Formats: sequence, structure tokens, C-alpha cells
Amino acid sequence: MTTALALSIGIVLVICVLQDAFEVMLLPRRVQRRWRFVQLYFKGLWWVWSAFGRLRSAGARRERLLSIFGPLSMALLFALWSVVMVFAFGLIQWAAQHQQGHAPPDLGDQIYMSGVTFFTLGYGDIVPHTGPAKVVAVLEAGAGFGLIAVVIGYLPVLYQLFSRREAHVLQLDARAGSPPTAMTMLKRHAESGGLDRVDELLRAWELWGADLLESHLSYPMLAYYRSQHDDQSWLGALVAIMDVCTLVLIGVEDVHPLQARMTFAMARHVCLEMARSLGVSSSRATDCDRLSHQDFEALLQAFKEANLRWNGGAEAEQILSAIRATYEPVCVALGNYLLIPLPGWIPADNSPDHWDRGPRGIIARRLLDGLTGGAITEPVATRRSIVGRVRDQVRPERVTPRDGDAS
Repeated sequence: MTTALALSIGIVLVICVLQDAFEVMLLPRRVQRRWRFVQLYFKGLWWVWSAFGRLRSAGARRERLLSIFGPLSMALLFALWSVVMVFAFGLIQWAAQHQQGHAPPDLGDQIYMSGVTFFTLGYGDIVPHTGPAKVVAVLEAGAGFGLIAVVIGYLPVLYQLFSRREAHVLQLDARAGSPPTAMTMLKRHAESGGLDRVDELLRAWELWGADLLESHLSYPMLAYYRSQHDDQSWLGALVAIMDVCTLVLIGVEDVHPLQARMTFAMARHVCLEMARSLGVSSSRATDCDRLSHQDFEALLQAFKEANLRWNGGAEAEQILSAIRATYEPVCVALGNYLLIPLPGWIPADNSPDHWDRGPRGIIARRLLDGLTGGAITEPVATRRSIVGRVRDQVRPERVTPRDGDAS
């Protein structure tokens, strides 16, 4: 290998790594360049990782495997940057150490010296002898120290954005169930006399969507980070909120449609931009019909039982199908790519929420259902009678405490 070739390869590799690290960790704006190493890195690694995930049936074991990908891929990316930088500076040092009339330096020794310099170990067993080599050593020490410092400062930002995203997702458990559904959210608010609060809720989710769009376009690797619970996800929450907005726009009375329209627009914008950022095409989505005619009839029946006024008209199902076609294909494509199951419009089963599981969970749900099921507008005397009825319901139930459970 000639010194000119080694020097050229080393300089190109250093520039590529520094540019990539700058775009990933420091540049807040989305990079429009078509070919990026980090994009190819995540897509290629996810293709392999998701292939192993598809070999396992959907459930807790698959989620445990997929949940490792996000943090592990970032750790491997940092390690890959370091290895490439050490090798690149080793080539530059090898070229810079050449002297007229002297034997060429050993390439392995120069790569070793590059690693010692990059991580600022400073053993001193191998040192640069020429002027250019000394300058390269100083530059490498600064680059290595700077890269490590940026990585240390970058990780807390990444996990802060992840925690901020998941805080809203967790709130849907009590409001819309797990996984969240539009029917459960509207039904629970109607039964508790809280439909007037849906506007406020949708406003909060509009702000959440804007925050998610800004953070995930700057740091698209966050899309690979899974939620705390297997039946919850940022994509599932986004789809459930769009379902709620669609129902409000079509025919749910007592809820103003303006905020539903604004939230729907923001949520759909998030889905489109995330699909573009991850390179996912909605044209490959299959089985996009998430609401059958039977489920639609069950949805209306649930609204009737909850005394939720519905004024969708005779063409409500056709209008609903037309609106769904504007966002369901891209959401299904994202779900297929990320292996995130999308929630339905109605609950799939009667599984409990996360908050009412465990010892005395059923008692807690019955107590709260009795107190909030229309009790917000009831007089105090009526609320006392509700407490009495709930006490009578839960008194026959005996719960055997588990080991270590305080009574």
C-alpha cells in the first residue's frame, strides 16, 4: 500500500465518521441526503433482527427480543464509529511516519498507537517521530475525547425523549384500555359524564404528536425503542387517537369537532413523516381493513349502552371507511415493518387494564366504576347509596393474598 493511498483512505474515513456523528447527535434538522450510512446501518441491522423476531410467535418472547434492538444498535453504532476512527487514524499515522532512508513503520503498531491515542490512554510505548505524525496524534486525541464526550451527553437526551413519549402512552391504559381502542375511550368518558373533557384530552395528544414528530425526525432511531408493556406502543396510541378523532368528526355529539380535526391532522402528519423517515411504503400494506361491519354494529351498540349520543346518519359507515383509507394503509405498513400490532376499534377480549391487575384489582375497578359511573353529577346522598351498592358487590369476593402481599 502506498502512503498516498493510505492517507487518502484514512482522511475519507475520518470525514465520513465525523459527518455521520454530527448528523446523528448534533444536527436537529432532518438530513435530506438520499444515501446515509446511519440509515443503511439501521435498516440493514433491523432487517436481520426482525427476521429472527418473525421466527417467534407474537407475544412476550418476541417483544423481549425486539426490545433489545434499539439500545443494542446504538451501542454497536458507537463502537463501529470508534473502530473506524482508530483504523483511519492508524492509516494516516502510518503514512505520516514514513521517513526518507528509513524502513517503513509497521501498520499494526500504528493502529495500536492510534487506539491508545484515540482513547487517551497515553502508554508511551510507541510515539510519533515525525512532525506530521505528532500533529495527527494531537488531532486524534481531540477527536476521540470529543466524540466520547458527545456520546455521553447524547444518551441522556435520547432517553429523555423516550420517557416523554412513553408517559403519554401509559396514560391511555386507564382511559382507553390496553391495547387502547376508540370504543373504550369514548365509552368510559361517556359513562363517567366526562365527554366534555375529550376536547382537552385531544388537545394534549395534538401537542404530544407535535413533540413526537420533532423528536423522531431528529432521532429516527427512537422508533425502534419499544414501550414498557407488550400491548402498548407509540404507534398503537397514535392509531387509537386517530380512530377517536374520526368518530368524533363523523357523529359523536357533545364533543366539538374542531379539536378532533386538528389532532387528526397532526397524528396523520406524524404517520406520514415517520414512514418517509424509515423508508416504509404504504403500497405494500395488506389487510388494512381494521373495522368489519359486525364490529361497527358492536361499536354503535356500545355507544347506546353508554348513553353516548351518536348522530352519524345512514352513511356513517361509508364515510368512516373513506376516512380510514387515508391513514390506515400507512399505519399498517409501519406496524408490519416495526412488528408492532395495531389495536382494533373495539376491545378484542375482556382482559383487565394494567392498573387493575394483581391482588384486589377487581375490587378496585368495581369501586371506581361505582363511584364514577354517572356519580359526577349525582347528589351526595345518591353517591353514598352507590358506595353501599359497591360494598355489597365486593363483600362476597374473597381474595387470597399472595406471599409477601400486605393485607
